[in-house]
Amino acid sequence: MADDEVSKELASLARVQTYDTSTLPRRDDLGRELSFEEAVPLADRAVQLFQLVPLDLLPHVPKSNRQQVRQAADQFFNILEQMQKFSAQQSSATEVRLSLINQLRDNYEPWYTALMPAIVYAISTRQDFSRLEREARAASQAATDEAASLTKKLIEHETEANRVLAEVRKVAAEQGVGFQATYFKSEADNHDLAAVRWRTYTIIAGAALGAFAVAAMFLHKWDVLHPSDATEAVQFSLAKLGLFAVLGFALILCSKTFLAHTHNAIVNRHRQNALLTFQALVNAAKEESKKDIILTHASACMFSPQETGFTKHSTEGTSNVIQLLTKAPGAEKAAG
Repeated sequence: MADDEVSKELASLARVQTYDTSTLPRRDDLGRELSFEEAVPLADRAVQLFQLVPLDLLPHVPKSNRQQVRQAADQFFNILEQMQKFSAQQSSATEVRLSLINQLRDNYEPWYTALMPAIVYAISTRQDFSRLEREARAASQAATDEAASLTKKLIEHETEANRVLAEVRKVAAEQGVGFQATYFKSEADNHDLAAVRWRTYTIIAGAALGAFAVAAMFLHKWDVLHPSDATEAVQFSLAKLGLFAVLGFALILCSKTFLAHTHNAIVNRHRQNALLTFQALVNAAKEESKKDIILTHASACMFSPQETGFTKHSTEGTSNVIQLLTKAPGAEKAAG
């Protein structure tokens, strides 16, 4: 008896699942006004709803739920049969047609409610857990790959940022060295201007001394300056010697000052050039010991006391040979 009930339930469900809704319109028989073309989308939606319940799983659904499925299927099939038997000559044909279409539309929600337990059971039973596991693993692998890609990009960006930072520091260092060279350039320019000024003074002092020397040869011929006795002759000679000494000292002082400023201008130009070329020499040196030697020479050139030009004693600094030898590669190996 139970098997008969299940068979009837399966038959009811199967006939609506396989129903051909394309036979509903019957436009040739009913005409355009009374055809059921409007009911086809509603019938297709209902058929798709019933197809969500697999026939092989229906026997495993509780009896009460199976009965609900059968009642819904029979009700749906009954509406379809009435549409198939509909005649344009029957009384109130338009109202009957509209009523059947409305029944398809209005009963969809009750049918959905009746079939929902069976649909949920079918979905939970037919769920492919291995597929879910594969999808989960694929998603996990995709997330891992994405994380690795992001990590790689971050490392690349960090490397690029470090490279840019190193370039900025290098440029800043070069600019800093070049900026320090402006101090020596300023000093050299000042000494050049002073040298030009003192060269003019030297020329004037030399011209004055020469003019006085020429004039001294004829001073005794002037009646006012002609000595009348030996005492005046001695006084006149001493006065000329004093003037010669003053003019000579002025000439020597002006010339020495001119030479001193010229010398200091050259020294500061040399220091400026040393600073401007220092970075190029350091970059050309591959070993750190050689860079240290270049740094020592450059420091000695810039900071060691230089001859001022006012004295003959040379205080020009030279690099300590022992200090340079300790920085040489051979000395480091020997020390090791």
